Amino acid sequence: MAVVISLGGSMVNGTGNPDISFLKKFKSLLKGKEKIGIVVGGGKIARDYVKASQNFSKNQFWGDTLAVYATRLNAALVTRAFVGEACPVVFQDFESAAIASKEYRIVVMGGTIPGITTDTDAVLLAEAMGAKRVVNVSIVDGVYDSDPRKNKKAKMFKKMEFNQLLTLANASDKRKPGTNFVFDVIACKLAARTKMELHFVGGKNISDLPKAMKGTAHRGTTIK
Repeated sequence: MAVVISLGGSMVNGTGNPDISFLKKFKSLLKGKEKIGIVVGGGKIARDYVKASQNFSKNQFWGDTLAVYATRLNAALVTRAFVGEACPVVFQDFESAAIASKEYRIVVMGGTIPGITTDTDAVLLAEAMGAKRVVNVSIVDGVYDSDPRKNKKAKMFKKMEFNQLLTLANASDKRKPGTNFVFDVIACKLAARTKMELHFVGGKNISDLPKAMKGTAHRGTTIK
C-alpha cells in the first residue's frame, strides 16, 4: 500500500536554516516497508524569494516560479535524509515519480508548475502511484476553524467531510505565491473526486504520523 506525504516547507526550513533535528525525527517515523511519495513545500525560502522578487516586479507568475525552485531545493535535502531508501532524483513530473516508486521505497518531488501548490501535487502523485491516502504534515497539528497561531480559541476538527474542507479552503486560498493556507482548493476538489483520504498531523502530534499513514486513529484531522 502506497501513501503520499505533503510535507510543509516550514517543517524542513521554517527559519532560514534547514531543520536537521526535524528531518532526523521525520526519517525515524517513516520506518517500514510501505511505498512513500513525499512532496515538499517551499517554506521560508519560498517566502523570502517571493518577497524579494516583488521589489522588481509584481508579476505573480515569476513569484510562483521562484517558489517552485524553493520547493525543489527543500526536496533535494529530503532525499539526502533518506539516502539508500529514496531515489536521489527530485522528480518534476508524476509519471516518472510513479515509475521510480516501483524500484525505490521513497520518491520525492518539489513543486511542478507555477500556480499549482504542492498540496495539489501531492494529490496528483497519490493518484499516479495508486495511493489511497495523503497525509499533510505542517507546523499546525490539524485543521482548525481559524488560524490557531493567531486565535487561541480556534477549534480543531477531528473529522470533516470534503465539502467542509473546501469551504475553509475557499476562504483562505488567495492563490498568491509564498502564502500559507489550510489546504489548496484544487487539491480539495481532486481528493474529493476520488474519495482520497486526507489526514492532517504536525506540530505537537507529529509522532502520530505513522498512524495517519496507516489510516488509523490519531490526534490530528481526518477527511473522508
